[in-house]
Amino acid sequence: MIESLRERTRGRVITVGDEEYDEARRVNNAMHDKRPQVIVRCENAGDVMAAVEFARTNELDLAVRGGGHSVPGFGTVDGGVVIDLSGMRNVRVDPVNRTARAGGGATWGDFNAATHAFGLATTGGIISTTGVGGLTLGGGIGYLARGLGLSCDNLVSADVVTADGKFLIASEKENEDLFWALRGGGGNFGVVTALEFRLAPVATIYGGPMFFELSDAAAVLSGFRELIKDAPEQLGGFPAFQIAPPLPFIPEERHGEPFVAIVGCWAGDLDEGETQISKFREFAPVMAEHVGAMPYPSLNSAFDGLVPPGLQHYWKANFVTELTDEAIQAHLRHAGGLPSVNSTVHIYPINGACHRVTPDGTAFAYRDANFATVIAGMWPDPAQNEANIEWVRSYYDDVAPHSESGGYINFMADDDQGRIRENYRQNYDRLAEVKRKYDPGNLFHLNQNIVP
Repeated sequence: MIESLRERTRGRVITVGDEEYDEARRVNNAMHDKRPQVIVRCENAGDVMAAVEFARTNELDLAVRGGGHSVPGFGTVDGGVVIDLSGMRNVRVDPVNRTARAGGGATWGDFNAATHAFGLATTGGIISTTGVGGLTLGGGIGYLARGLGLSCDNLVSADVVTADGKFLIASEKENEDLFWALRGGGGNFGVVTALEFRLAPVATIYGGPMFFELSDAAAVLSGFRELIKDAPEQLGGFPAFQIAPPLPFIPEERHGEPFVAIVGCWAGDLDEGETQISKFREFAPVMAEHVGAMPYPSLNSAFDGLVPPGLQHYWKANFVTELTDEAIQAHLRHAGGLPSVNSTVHIYPINGACHRVTPDGTAFAYRDANFATVIAGMWPDPAQNEANIEWVRSYYDDVAPHSESGGYINFMADDDQGRIRENYRQNYDRLAEVKRKYDPGNLFHLNQNIVP
């Protein structure tokens, strides 16, 4: 059975007993220690087609792994098939048409390195080791979203292997229903083997992190809330709660203390950068900062060191239409209890260009929300799982009444399956129709699953 799969694939087919099996089955979230029957390290779309057909015909659970950052561990499975796209990381830039085509296993670090050479970028995530495909299929929130829209808003086309093993191209001109669903609907509809994006001129940005005393958090959050409402769309970034890491610009005696921070990103004329970022300093005295002009990829990778592979992860999230004073107070009741330097809470602004797409224009439904909040619990010691999961849940329970019922699917935990309809609101029934068309047997169910 496995031999027939090996004969049909160019990439490595890894099974129990192979020397690299333990490394190949590993995903970023160490809470998920699963043992697949077979891992296919695909090198091309043909390998993906063969692996999909193998899983379907043998009635095996199928997991798809791009960057491996899925918090619920959807990139691995016990006893089934893992399609590992990490061998498909090439990025080709067309500087004349300002587009870039990325393989399904490319990370944002791969993407930014290729596009920055031409002074171009699109909206990516906050951590450069995140997969381009996974982030985009869930929507794609990042530093450039207020100016350029979500990652999925910049998607031009996608190559997709569907549940029947067929290869399709999805765009505004081909398989339009599938293209609509891919932009926010997650991995429900097939394996995306390549993504083509629209690029914009972004090379050097002005920004970086500013740390404020936790006692000033209410002033910082309310100040950010008011400023970002009608700030120029070139101004991105987000407020965060963060334990100070041991970085040289932070006084050594303050390392390990919790702070409220703003990570700013001005992607406009650099001469305006200092003026725009300085507006954050008006909220409260700054304890420490590392702000200036830098290549955009440098900001996109600045926090990679805080999220190495192998941490324990448990996250919760909600969209927020209005960041009320009551919501801010709910944050303050919990933010000082961050369980480790790896854990963080981010409040991403998703207004500006994100609001110019209609709620039913893509599968990403919350076009009226102004913020996307994530409580990202991350820590190294599994012995702390119970206590730290409880911290995330109690935090979430306190802010949820001040938030929308749905959240960003890329921030969902593995116990959030009951929220799927709320996450998609008015788009859910249409997504279920597309699911029935392209995956009637629900082969792609290891995700925030839309049941056909």
